[in-house]
Amino acid sequence: MRSHFCGLVTEAMLGQSVTLCGWADVARNLGGVCFIDLRDHEGIVQVVAEPDNPAFATAAEVGYEYCLKVTGTVRARHSVNDKIKTGQVEVVAEKIEILNKSDPLPFYNHENPGEDIRLRYRYLDLRRPEMQKMMRKRIALVQALRRFLDARGFQDIETPILTKATPEGARDYLVPSRVHPGEFFALPQSPQLFKQLLMMAGMDRYYQIARCFRDEDLRADRQPEFTQLDMEFAFITERDIQDFVEDMIRQVFKEVQDVELANPFPRMTYAETMRRYGSDKPDLRIDLELIDIAELVKNCEFKVFTDWASHEEGRVAGLRIPSGGTLSRKQIDDLAAYCAKYGAKGLAYMKVEDVSKGREGVNSPISKFLDDATLQSILANTQAQSGDIIFFGAGSWKTVCDFMGALRLKVAKDLKLVKDVWAPMWVTDFPMFEWDEEENRYAALHHPFTAPKVDDVNDLVANAKTAVSRGYDMVLNGNEIGGGSVRIHRSDMQSTVFDLLGISKEEAQTKFGFLLEALKYGAPPHGGIAFGIDRISALMAGTESIRDVIAFPKTASAQCLLTSAPSKIPDKQLAELHVKVREPK
Repeated sequence: MRSHFCGLVTEAMLGQSVTLCGWADVARNLGGVCFIDLRDHEGIVQVVAEPDNPAFATAAEVGYEYCLKVTGTVRARHSVNDKIKTGQVEVVAEKIEILNKSDPLPFYNHENPGEDIRLRYRYLDLRRPEMQKMMRKRIALVQALRRFLDARGFQDIETPILTKATPEGARDYLVPSRVHPGEFFALPQSPQLFKQLLMMAGMDRYYQIARCFRDEDLRADRQPEFTQLDMEFAFITERDIQDFVEDMIRQVFKEVQDVELANPFPRMTYAETMRRYGSDKPDLRIDLELIDIAELVKNCEFKVFTDWASHEEGRVAGLRIPSGGTLSRKQIDDLAAYCAKYGAKGLAYMKVEDVSKGREGVNSPISKFLDDATLQSILANTQAQSGDIIFFGAGSWKTVCDFMGALRLKVAKDLKLVKDVWAPMWVTDFPMFEWDEEENRYAALHHPFTAPKVDDVNDLVANAKTAVSRGYDMVLNGNEIGGGSVRIHRSDMQSTVFDLLGISKEEAQTKFGFLLEALKYGAPPHGGIAFGIDRISALMAGTESIRDVIAFPKTASAQCLLTSAPSKIPDKQLAELHVKVREPK
């Protein structure tokens, strides 16, 4: 139907006849001549219809987003347009065929109508060149990952979409079975157990571009259905996995993004990242760090500090912001309100007007509670300079990490302290468990199939509170882009972990009996990792929202505005599934 793509018409084709298909991005009838900017997925080329040509009459009818087929001759443009690839040439139309007219559109390409309108008319949104560019970036990423893994002996194996409901930290999407009344399949939150079973089956190296589903409360960077690169290796250590996938990410970024990532990636333990940055996915583009000052303020007169400095689970930390002394009182109050969202009861601060003057050189509501020695120690330990501001956080260890870590990111963004670089890293040695106050039991920090660093089950039971796992995350610019672990490959260790998580033997057998049985038949040491395709694509495309790199995403309330899903199902169809709907009160 066409001989060339619009965006690929070049000066090398001058004098040639071409047939193009696309949409009228702009149509201008100037009376003596008609200009149409014809657009397809490769770009735009200018089409000219002159009055002495039969194509002129058709060109005069063309409206915005009409779908066209144009046959004409390539010639040099009189006025060059350096903003487009084809700006040196134009196509003189000899024949224009209107393949389909377009009604007036709900929005124009140059407008920003809001996300709801964009998602309602997603097919029109995806026509826009910036969306085409982002989707093609995602496609290039997936192609590069496949090439890398295929060349290294990995086997692309599909795992089931209809599977068994298992707890992995979020609610499952459930699918009623028509032929097994009262029973349900679940959509997979990940192919976790199946890829482990593939290692037990001797497949050795597996990967899959896997669709996954989680019925959870959504955030800006979450979707109910998402895509991940899922990988698993047999007979391997965590360092082997990390080195391999680090090489993969480095090569893929060079190929797709033309970016040279660090070699090797920096590595930090979970404990170090929380201490220095208040986050297990720190953004290393920001040089700001938290400084523990509990020992310095244990005996001061500021009760908030002294109480938490002496508390076994407490933390008192400072965050120095270079040149932050310019922040107004209103800006500081706004930051305090922001920190309150993360559990802060307040946000103390100290403006350092002249560090050489000691007490006389600081402006702070809390300085009167600090003796000279304590104040001087704080200035020295935070390496404060004149013109800086120091923020302080006191509370439980987790709460201080949460709000001071969030404060670090916000202040850096507000004051433009984020460097324009790519900053990858590894976070390792995660805690095996975290205590769930509501459930009054341990929960797995990663998932219940992650192996502990200790091999002895008695050691794990005796030291569960401080146990460290063989889990690891890859972080890029403050985003977790991949997470994995070495898995438990012994049945006794897996049963012990289930016990520590409060999963009874009966529940474990019901939900994971097939896994426990498989582990008894010579299961090899194995491990893996999964990378978020949506998140990496968004980073490469330079967008904050993963919805921009998903062809048909859901809204924050898990709806598809395009198809109006989810929707009600007729009673007859529900009856076939042996399901009855109970309306919410």
